[in-house]
Amino acid sequence: MNAEQLATLVNTALEDIKAQNVVVLDVSGMTSIADRIIVASGTSTRHVKSIADRVIETVKAAGIKPLGTEGDAQTDWVLVDLGDVIVHVMTPATRQYYDLERLWSVTPRAAAEKRDEA
Repeated sequence: MNAEQLATLVNTALEDIKAQNVVVLDVSGMTSIADRIIVASGTSTRHVKSIADRVIETVKAAGIKPLGTEGDAQTDWVLVDLGDVIVHVMTPATRQYYDLERLWSVTPRAAAEKRDEA
């Protein structure tokens, strides 16, 4: 399964469990750690954990073993590493604070230009 197909599978799981504000970022030209980063919000720490669990169940059912997870039932951020796709599930406040979408939307060229200006 390629990164796009895996991202689609994850997105379906996120929709099924009512994850909010799902964003899929194509980072294939920016890093070698993953091709896609998916960021989603849950309404509470319990919802965040349930969303991550659903993602894991869905990919396992498709024959894909997650490489790892970070976070637990009492946290406001859970990361699920699927290799080509990394899923971040957070509470809205944590998501706003870390603002991963903005972080990963900076192109390598724009980042280099900002360093040159400094």
